[in-house]
Amino acid sequence: MKPSIPKGTRDFSATEMARRNYIFEVTKKYFRLYGFEQIETPAMENLSTLTGKYGEEGDQLLFKILNSRIHESKEKEKLNHEFSLSLEKARNTEVLTERALRYDLTVPFARYVVMHQHELTFPFKRFQIQPVWRADKPQKGRYREFYQCDADMIGSPSLTNEIELIHLMNDVYKELKIPVSIKINNRKILAGIAELIGAPDKIVNITVAIDKLDKIGIENVKEELKQSLSATQITELEPLLTFKGNTQETILFLKQYLKNTAAGQKGIEELETIFNAKTDIQHATLELDITLARGLNYYTGAIFEVKANAGTFTSSITGGGRYDDLTGIFGLPNMSGVGISFGIDRIYDVMDELHLFDTTLCKTQSAQLLLMHMGEAEQMHAMQLLPELRKAGISAEVYPDVTKKLNKQFDYATKKDIPFLIVIGSNEAANKEYTLKTKTEKTEQLTLHQIIEKIKKT
Repeated sequence: MKPSIPKGTRDFSATEMARRNYIFEVTKKYFRLYGFEQIETPAMENLSTLTGKYGEEGDQLLFKILNSRIHESKEKEKLNHEFSLSLEKARNTEVLTERALRYDLTVPFARYVVMHQHELTFPFKRFQIQPVWRADKPQKGRYREFYQCDADMIGSPSLTNEIELIHLMNDVYKELKIPVSIKINNRKILAGIAELIGAPDKIVNITVAIDKLDKIGIENVKEELKQSLSATQITELEPLLTFKGNTQETILFLKQYLKNTAAGQKGIEELETIFNAKTDIQHATLELDITLARGLNYYTGAIFEVKANAGTFTSSITGGGRYDDLTGIFGLPNMSGVGISFGIDRIYDVMDELHLFDTTLCKTQSAQLLLMHMGEAEQMHAMQLLPELRKAGISAEVYPDVTKKLNKQFDYATKKDIPFLIVIGSNEAANKEYTLKTKTEKTEQLTLHQIIEKIKKT
């Protein structure tokens, strides 16, 4: 049978992993610089933890895990009934499945905070770098298994946290050399819009549709809105969908458009605070985007989305926002938080397209030194040198096969791009002095200590 992997997943070569690790390391560097602590949560969560947090569309993208050993269940009739119902439409039932792979890192984080609240100091700043899974349609920049790098601050409603996250995003993308726009909106503004057109109960439908404006265009968004709103309501909403202007002009438009909604005015006030406070954003551009909605149900305040300003990649590469009561679902109310998530896989695609990977920073290297040998006794001598080399911090390996054909060993070193070589024959083993070879030079007869010092200086 020809081997394959599931659609929407990928293998990563050593070169790709070197590049991915570079992105991880840059992101971790700034997470720690900004005072975030690292945690991890399980790959799977109870289905009840995840459902109802991402909206109906998100619930349908959960990868559910079939209960184990259902063949031994004494409720076969009930199982058959639930299975037949699940074939008709998406549904969640613990009879068939009690667990699911995590959809994002934010909801598991909220669950973590509630379970460990007495161990944490609030406000709590955490970062988390782990894979998530979504049963989405695979396409460019959209995978079924991908990594998120999250940074969240929970236990404080202060807008200084949003300002800190803007600086964090700016610093990360500056080091990665990706030109980006940080787009900002506020869910209170969207709630005010829903209230203005007399559809406060349709806020989710409105935000899901508006969030697709860049992807499907205004006419298709209006068609989608027809499923939830009247023609009059869509007409009242249209000025928002068509308005174009800079940040100041947009804020003036919103103040007039939402002058009779308290939620909308509060959202505008929060945006003004953020825009007036930003300083030293010397790399990213900061934009107010009133059509930015982000479909996740738990956002309640500022929302962020980052897009690359170069290349053909149009999807967001970072997103996030303020959530005022996500922990309340799990029994810990009034615990406001705000966070962002870097989409490492999409960032990789952007950097690859723009040729931003520095070969010196993203170089894959299996070892610094290869110990070659002329026979079995010389190989055993080489093996005895390894502990001292590794103790000195030099990555080293012995050619594993016993062969007197040095060409084969040289070829191995060349293909693996190993920069330093030692050939050990009977004389070298007896005298404990070795010839260190590189691509450009050959140093005569050195002790192991001298070799260690020479490699460490390069």
